[in-house]
Amino acid sequence: MLKAVWYGFVFAGCLGSLTVAAHGQQVVHALTGTVSGADDLSKTLIVFQDNGSQGQFKDMTSGKSHVVIDKKIALDSSSSEADKKKGTYVIVFYFGDNDDRTVVALKNLGAGPFTSTEGTVTKFEGKQHSITVQDKSGTEQTFKIAQETVAEGYMGVVDGYKFQASKGDHVRVVGTTANGTATALFMRAM
Repeated sequence: MLKAVWYGFVFAGCLGSLTVAAHGQQVVHALTGTVSGADDLSKTLIVFQDNGSQGQFKDMTSGKSHVVIDKKIALDSSSSEADKKKGTYVIVFYFGDNDDRTVVALKNLGAGPFTSTEGTVTKFEGKQHSITVQDKSGTEQTFKIAQETVAEGYMGVVDGYKFQASKGDHVRVVGTTANGTATALFMRAM
């Protein structure tokens, strides 16, 4: 009987410690936009988002705070001052809501040119790493999902290879053309 009570206490202690740890983790999200400015004094970053609005983010990219983010995404992103330069097109990795968002890292997407396609998934091939999207006009475009592709799913940011979409899902894909192939740089479930 004493053994059963002991196991009960151990189980409850383990469960309690997991609950405390779960509250400390932040879900990291991603969006794309152009850096409009950075204020070193107030430690904020201003980004003109692809949705047409301007977002202000607290800047944590130079801090030492611990945030849980996919290792591959963390390796491909940076906190460098060059990525905060006005006019740089980036993926912003952040946590928080609306007016209280904090930048974790940035990923410079380069010089472009870029395409932005919003529409319905007509075909998703996870093993072949491709997604086909039909826009409002009925035009279909197929994008290759590459190693550097980043995706924002329903549970936060993931490596593009881990993104799952089904026929009929509404998505937005930011891409570029490399060697004649349309390649997704960023995908977002809408």
